Amino acid sequence: MNIDLSTRHAIVTGSTAGIGLAIATGLAQSGAAVVVTGRTQARVDEAIAAVKKAAPNATVTGVAADLGTAEGAATLIASVPDTDILINNLGIFEPKDFFDIDDAEWSRFFEVNVNSGVRLSRHYAKGMKDRGWGRVQFISSESAVQIPGEMVHYGVTKTAQLGVSRGLAEVLSGTGVTVNAVLPGPTLSEGVSDFFAKIAKDQGKSQEDVERDFIQTHRPTSLIKRLLSVEEVANVSVYLASEQASGTTGAAIRVDGGVTRSII
Repeated sequence: MNIDLSTRHAIVTGSTAGIGLAIATGLAQSGAAVVVTGRTQARVDEAIAAVKKAAPNATVTGVAADLGTAEGAATLIASVPDTDILINNLGIFEPKDFFDIDDAEWSRFFEVNVNSGVRLSRHYAKGMKDRGWGRVQFISSESAVQIPGEMVHYGVTKTAQLGVSRGLAEVLSGTGVTVNAVLPGPTLSEGVSDFFAKIAKDQGKSQEDVERDFIQTHRPTSLIKRLLSVEEVANVSVYLASEQASGTTGAAIRVDGGVTRSII
């Protein structure tokens, strides 16, 4: 299968590191002109350089904006009015006891993890519909269907993304625009790696041991018995952005190493 996106333009939110950067890189390597986004210009510039290093002939630009706010979304839209592919990857997570999560924290998680994708999809999907082709993705999580007790607020926002994704797919039925959600399992992204590194330091263990203990204790149903790489998640996202994925829409595609014990 040859995925050729050389005639397509893509935006990947939250793409200065981790899964977002890997998706941006994969799309660029497949020929797409890619816009990376982050909150600071320095991080955006670093991401652009990283993508160009992996895909020297790619067209890569960036926008610095806080897409967890309406103002940040407006900044991106003003800079990049249209796109063919929108990857709503921006997201935050934080383990926290349920009884310590106040209203402000719930609101913050919804603004960043859910409303950022709603705002951008509302704008960009309309243009896709008018042109008769487009790809919208929400990078959700296996936590959407297995809410983790250690961060209920995160899991709930990921469930909400599934609802938005399926609902938007229904809205865009028959238009040539597909909308899907990707559900990664535990993935060794930059943020997760930093999280495990802190635990390792606090406990006087190696990071590898902490990662292994996490899978055994918190995700024992994993069939691959390890954390995923960001590239493994990105590969699925790039496929769903392709011409070849035209028959897949309204779907929640798991890339979770078999953590979710479900046959569908």
